[in-house]
Amino acid sequence: MNVEYFIAKRLASGKESGNRLSRLMSIVAIVSIALGFAVMILTVAIVTGFKKEISDKLVGGSSHIQITNLDSNYSFETNPITENKEIIDELNKIEGIKHVQKFVTKGGIIKTEQDNQGVMLKGVDSDFEWTFFSKCLIEGQTFSVDDTATTNDALISKKLAQMLRLKLNDKLDVYFVQEPLRIRRFTICGIYSTQLEEIDKSLVLCDIKHLQKIYGWSKNQISGLEINIDNIKNIETLSDEINDLVAFNTYEDGSRLAVNDVKQLYPHLFAWLDLLDTNVLIILVLTIVVAGFNMVSGLLIMLLERTSMIGILKSLGMQSVNIRKLFLYRTAFIVVKGLIIGNAIGIACCLLQQHFGIIKLDATNYFVATVPINLDIFHLILLNVSSALVIMLVLIIPSRIITKISPEKTIRFE
Repeated sequence: MNVEYFIAKRLASGKESGNRLSRLMSIVAIVSIALGFAVMILTVAIVTGFKKEISDKLVGGSSHIQITNLDSNYSFETNPITENKEIIDELNKIEGIKHVQKFVTKGGIIKTEQDNQGVMLKGVDSDFEWTFFSKCLIEGQTFSVDDTATTNDALISKKLAQMLRLKLNDKLDVYFVQEPLRIRRFTICGIYSTQLEEIDKSLVLCDIKHLQKIYGWSKNQISGLEINIDNIKNIETLSDEINDLVAFNTYEDGSRLAVNDVKQLYPHLFAWLDLLDTNVLIILVLTIVVAGFNMVSGLLIMLLERTSMIGILKSLGMQSVNIRKLFLYRTAFIVVKGLIIGNAIGIACCLLQQHFGIIKLDATNYFVATVPINLDIFHLILLNVSSALVIMLVLIIPSRIITKISPEKTIRFE
């Protein structure tokens, strides 16, 4: 029989009479750990949810990885590359790549009777993945593209529609500043809102064939390829692999290809998101430190209260190391209770926010309408294990006081 565990369990169950202060400190320690751990769960869930939401929007508006002409230099006025079926087939064979699609971009000016606004038109083909924009639609519908007819439908953002006083099914005149000046009239078939200004302030989607004609390109000339992958965590690895496949080739027209990922296209936003990790780390460390100090205080009070019991156990031959184990078992029960309650509170709050969006945000400043939540089982396990280990390791130091307690003095202690 594990004697230390047996005695600790009796002390935790309340079957042995104890000092009110000791019981009060146990309750305070449990509440402290529970609330602290609930805050930790909420912090990690909100920050990872926020990062995921913004990353998904940036990727949805462009892609994880783009292949363009090396001479384009992120300009709206791109130099063409020739669509290469062999390269597309090779890309689709790479593990981790989910989808490859063609695109053409060109800068233009939307002009109405009262306003005008510079925009970036993105021409899409029949292979375009509409999942993201379908989720962001607030009015109308997306358009379809085929290889024969050219559609005049276009998708614009709610922000642009408000700025230009446009609504669904209105005509949209876009001017392309070049020699000679070109004009195209589109019909607004849908209005979307990503709540991300980087996208909403300028992006208009249209049929790729319009922009190819404006540029004077052939059907197999495009601005580039967009590549979506299964997991953004693998973006650097896959970018390098794609770069090895395409970047060192020189084509018949003398052009070479460049490979850029979404983090290179929006470096300021991803740098800002990375800063959130530092904030999370600070909050987690402070929370664990506070919980640890509360547990140290509770353990010291328990040791003070049970001084006579310690003396009796020592006089009966129990070693100091075994008595230390006894009190570490006792505090472990408190830590486990606190973690269970903290998990229940934290997960419940996350689920309520996730399903009902109770806490609202100003989308203009935060890019999302409600506080985003990302509950990950791996994060929960890591938080539970690391918190329990850190707190128990902290408690080993004050438990050494037991070695300094003398049996003959403590039996007489009152």
